[in-house]
Amino acid sequence: MFASICRRRLTLRIHQTAGGGGRTNPLEFIPGTIPLAHCHTSLAVAEAPSSEPCPDSVSYLISRGLSPAAAGAATTSQHLRIRSTDKADAVRALLKLYGFTDADIVRALRSAPVLLVFDPERILRPKLDLFASLGFEPRKLASEPFLLGRSLDKHLVPAIQFLRGIIGSDDNLRLAFHRAPRALSVDLNNNMRPAVEALRRGGLGEADISKLLVIHLGVLMSSPYRIGEIFEELKAMGMSILDPRFLYCFRAMSSLKRESWLRKLAFYQSFGLSEGEVLEAFKKQPTIFLFTDESINKKVRFLLDELKLGIRDVIARPVVLAYSLEKCILPRCAVLSVLMREGRIQRDSIKLLQALLGSSGNFSTRFVLRHADDVPDVVKAYEGKIRFEGFK
Repeated sequence: MFASICRRRLTLRIHQTAGGGGRTNPLEFIPGTIPLAHCHTSLAVAEAPSSEPCPDSVSYLISRGLSPAAAGAATTSQHLRIRSTDKADAVRALLKLYGFTDADIVRALRSAPVLLVFDPERILRPKLDLFASLGFEPRKLASEPFLLGRSLDKHLVPAIQFLRGIIGSDDNLRLAFHRAPRALSVDLNNNMRPAVEALRRGGLGEADISKLLVIHLGVLMSSPYRIGEIFEELKAMGMSILDPRFLYCFRAMSSLKRESWLRKLAFYQSFGLSEGEVLEAFKKQPTIFLFTDESINKKVRFLLDELKLGIRDVIARPVVLAYSLEKCILPRCAVLSVLMREGRIQRDSIKLLQALLGSSGNFSTRFVLRHADDVPDVVKAYEGKIRFEGFK
């Protein structure tokens, strides 16, 4: 079976490991810049003499929106001392100039307070120019702020040029980045190129590689060994690289460690499903393996206990597990409950699971707009103002 094959390969790998816009585009013209180390340079950060947080630095971070705990942790973990509040304020002003909101800045500083001691003009502005020329959203950069500490000419520009050569358009490059900002931080020669070569060896053509990177740029963070494993695992499931679902399944598997994949498979089997049933569901809706156990358990228990559906009915249409319980399933159930209460539909006259699925536009047209004039409560239910309390 597929799971046993995975476990054998995992054991083998363990043994092997034990043995062994409007500005000049900076991609076209790069002004003189000083390359940085992976995250920051020694001249940018003053190291504290002990593990105790610097009180003045903590106070500054708190005054700029961080919680006391976050400020203390940030200054301690990175030995940060803010020697010039004027420079720190200039950094914040520069980020705002490039579209960062206060919330974006706070988010960035939680993980990278070292930004506050970077030279705003010499170190930060050239990179912000680059990202602005590509249309990268500040809120996405805020989720991976250490990118602003990477060398412009030794890392960022070569990596972006490499990705542009594979992905093609800047629109697709921007979309790929927005989906997985962290992937841009990995090394070009040690990570990006080997990952792409592994995809080619696995049999993917250039167009499919381009599409996969747009779907999930994070695949570049996978080792060539792991990429090879995924090709083998999908083949063991009976999937061909010609299958339109292949890239989406690949994306989901590359987002999980092997151990996490096996644990998630076992988790779904704990509902009384066979391995084959779970794998068929995965092939139909790969994202079901990316949700937390808590989220899936909550949805399954609701569908089984409250709606009295069978687990095999659910797993046969696994897209329902990708729907938000609070924002989608419950409001739709509330609408159907109101219509049943008013005698507009009968519980036995509709296929409940089918009625819950589909786009919000189709559901609204079929069950809300059609009855809104005669049963105004359907609108309230759809807006979450009437809670679902079961079908009575």
